[in-house]
Amino acid sequence: MYRNEPLDKYLLDAAAGTPAPGGGSIAAFVGALATTMVSMSAKFTVGKEEFKQFDSQLKKILEECEKSRETLLSLMEEDVKVYGDVNKALELSKSNEAERNKRSEAIQKATIMAMIVPLKATMCCLYVLQQTRALVDIVNPNLISDVGVACYLADAAFQCARLNVENNLATINGQSLVEKVKDEIGHAEKKVEVVFKEIKERVLEKMRR
Repeated sequence: MYRNEPLDKYLLDAAAGTPAPGGGSIAAFVGALATTMVSMSAKFTVGKEEFKQFDSQLKKILEECEKSRETLLSLMEEDVKVYGDVNKALELSKSNEAERNKRSEAIQKATIMAMIVPLKATMCCLYVLQQTRALVDIVNPNLISDVGVACYLADAAFQCARLNVENNLATINGQSLVEKVKDEIGHAEKKVEVVFKEIKERVLEKMRR
């Protein structure tokens, strides 16, 4: 869908007065942008003589970032689809009790799927932050500000995706599922806070040298 279209189309559609692309899709897109800065920084470091001892680590980071970018770009498009499914469910007829029950069930199923997509994005963004943390101490110092950009983008993407998860959870009836996801998000957010702080401090420290 959007991946094969000009960037302008995606941005214009996101800015239009239409339900999708919305916040969940944008969150995944921002996460994908974060991976580009990790990859660029690593590529300017790998193979350089002074960083030769880190080549295997750098190649692993590059490999994982490529996978994460692919995942996030897929989620960017999947979010558009699942949100469309929610809208379709909302438009179902509710003229009698049977139709109302069918509509309610369809809305619940669609909303759960609409929650799962940004939930996947949060976990992927956490992983991107962890890869960024692995990079910050071995990267070419000339690229340290780009590592910082990756850090801020991945954190922003996580927070934005989390908002979309929580927004959908508010309308999901299954209490056990809601509690499970809230617990999962809570644990992930604590990890994000720690890793984000570590990266930011290391980036600022290296920029002052």
